[in-house]
Amino acid sequence: MKTRMFTGLSILIIGLLITLGTAWACTNILVSRGASKDGSVMITYAADSHSLYGELYHWPAGTHQPDAQVDIYEWDTGKYLGKVKQQSVTYSVVGNMNEHQVAIAETTFEARAELVNPKASMDYGSLIYLTLQRSKSAREAIRVMDDLTKEYGYRSQGESFSIADPDEVWIMEMVGKGPKEKGAVWVARRVPDGYISAHANSPRIGTFPLNDKKNCLYSEDVIKFAKKKGYFKGKDRDFHFQEAYAPKSYGALRFCEARVWNVFRRVAPSLKISGEYLKQEDSDYKLPLWIKPDSKLSVSDVMALMRDHFEGTDFDLSKGVGAGPFKLPYRWRPMTYKVGDQTYLHERAVSTQQTAFSFVSQSRSWMPGPIGGVLWFGLDDTYSTVYLPIYAGINQPPENLRVGVGSFDEFSWDSAFWVFNFVSNFAYSRYQDMIQDIQKHQRDFESMFLAKQDEVEKAALKLYEQAPELARNYLTDYSAEQTRRVVQRFRKLLTELLMKYLDGNLRDEHGKVTHPPYPEEWYQRIVKEKSELLKMKKLKSEIEPTPTPKCECNP
Repeated sequence: MKTRMFTGLSILIIGLLITLGTAWACTNILVSRGASKDGSVMITYAADSHSLYGELYHWPAGTHQPDAQVDIYEWDTGKYLGKVKQQSVTYSVVGNMNEHQVAIAETTFEARAELVNPKASMDYGSLIYLTLQRSKSAREAIRVMDDLTKEYGYRSQGESFSIADPDEVWIMEMVGKGPKEKGAVWVARRVPDGYISAHANSPRIGTFPLNDKKNCLYSEDVIKFAKKKGYFKGKDRDFHFQEAYAPKSYGALRFCEARVWNVFRRVAPSLKISGEYLKQEDSDYKLPLWIKPDSKLSVSDVMALMRDHFEGTDFDLSKGVGAGPFKLPYRWRPMTYKVGDQTYLHERAVSTQQTAFSFVSQSRSWMPGPIGGVLWFGLDDTYSTVYLPIYAGINQPPENLRVGVGSFDEFSWDSAFWVFNFVSNFAYSRYQDMIQDIQKHQRDFESMFLAKQDEVEKAALKLYEQAPELARNYLTDYSAEQTRRVVQRFRKLLTELLMKYLDGNLRDEHGKVTHPPYPEEWYQRIVKEKSELLKMKKLKSEIEPTPTPKCECNP
């Protein structure tokens, strides 16, 4: 018997095109149990790609014959890579979380190019989803990832993984060993309780303890291999993973580390971490791997961290001529450009227009896995999306999120991905005004979901005591209904925005069409560029307009 890694109405992986050429994509935040208000372990993920279709993947739990195999397709390209042995028992997976509340996310970084192994069968995407089907804890997930890469090789370049369960959260960084050797070199560090970490397409792990298996795990040859390749010379205790395997560039500093800096400055303003070093060509400053937030974080706090354009900093994307008259905090690609012989850049924030899907995962030790695990799942731009409550124990994804309902090449009004993209892309034309209308609905829905969470879970727990499947059915229906309501409301919102902002006008609360001017600073920029050409003048033959007579009214 043979089973496919990716199943559905179409081969799942064909539509998942996060190309390696799409640099500086994806952002993760890791929140330990002691750093969250309710004791949840949380991780976030923004899967950012200009060609990735956002949908919610699903693998049901299963038992398999001893000779069962899994077909592997590369997550970036859909290319068939070969077969791996199936495990006898696999767990249910919804998106990037399984029924045991294990959640895994990633960001890709540029490691040394010679360490890519094009002959290997295990890429980072396949590694994530196979591991979720085979792991009951974060530590077990790390072991499974090591075992899989040892046996089948590691095809991808550099990857930072966030791995969470109800008790712990780990940051793991992995690099291949090139076409002549199997396996991968890696280091995994547990985020201390009460702390948070983050990564964004640049490796974060530097030196690490060599004899602390409770808090640090690593491949047996991670230092030996670096020495053999000439990446490191010195004593083992001084080995620095990032410097050996992915030397920093200015692009990595500005496009990647800047996002981590921004998360840290927001959660711990007391640390007063200056962003000045991000502007410098040479700086010895390195962000800590993790920090303690000034106050514990709620789910909504973490959602807010995923919605950021560097507001209030020197890098604020809503400022300057690049934002246009309506303060659009996005810059169309490419991210670098030339004026004369000098190369310049656009900032890269956590919120970006090309997000396919994002999530905030919640893993809670005091509840059964199918109820305690929640994937707050959103489509498209994090700033305008609504995070939907998707429980780890659901039997199938909501219809509007399901694989095969639309695709990157096929629009569908039933697809949450396309509905959210339609709304956000329309808003980009008059952003500072339309985003307020969108975020009102965003706040209403998310506040309602969070307010109802305790009630929903109490009902699910009662059903779970009778039979776990009753709870699963209940949560499946709940997640589907909330998704349906949000998609339906955002379809209607699109027509409301069109009517309200038609042709650059604005209908007021009474339905009257008004003509709001550009901001004063934008008029000044227009005039500065073409002052004489645009100046209103008076012809000699021009007749003075007749003044409007005053009303002679009787007292």
